[in-house]
Amino acid sequence: MQVADKNRNRRDILVLALVCGVCQLALAPNIGIGNGRANLALVFTACVAFNVGGRTGVLAGFLAGLFFDLSTTGPIGLMAGCCAAAAYAMGQEGRGRMAGELGASVVEFSVAALVVSLVYHAAMLMVGQSSSLLDAVALRALPTALLTIVSFLPFAWFYSRSTGGGPSLSMGGRRRGGGSHLSTRGL
Repeated sequence: MQVADKNRNRRDILVLALVCGVCQLALAPNIGIGNGRANLALVFTACVAFNVGGRTGVLAGFLAGLFFDLSTTGPIGLMAGCCAAAAYAMGQEGRGRMAGELGASVVEFSVAALVVSLVYHAAMLMVGQSSSLLDAVALRALPTALLTIVSFLPFAWFYSRSTGGGPSLSMGGRRRGGGSHLSTRGL
């Protein structure tokens, strides 16, 4: 029997927001490839969308994107809209997905990170923040997506280990998805 502990969800989201916010302000501007920087607001959005989903995920994505917009020189609302749309798309399949489907979550996040980076930097090209299409795509969007995906991996690993609900260490255990899975959690 699962008991909904909303205060625990709120605490976890607040701690995740603080960690991602500090990393976004302190680390992301100092680590880059070309003109690309990691987008920890999207990492936060994905973690909430995969683990909680629904309205909470979309609201968290919007607020994280707004935080990102206020901490950069881009137009206010652009990343907020991108993160809210990404949270809606990633949070469709249910709660607690990172525990049982880590690989699928990473692939889905990778696609979302690439799409959000391309949309954001294409819009930045349109408002004059980028000098050319080559600069917007090759020097900004692709490195941003790569750094964002790399930044997501430790969070994904942590949530795959801590949320529980994963399959046991049995060879023939059935998962919700229908396939069998061998977990090395206790090894």
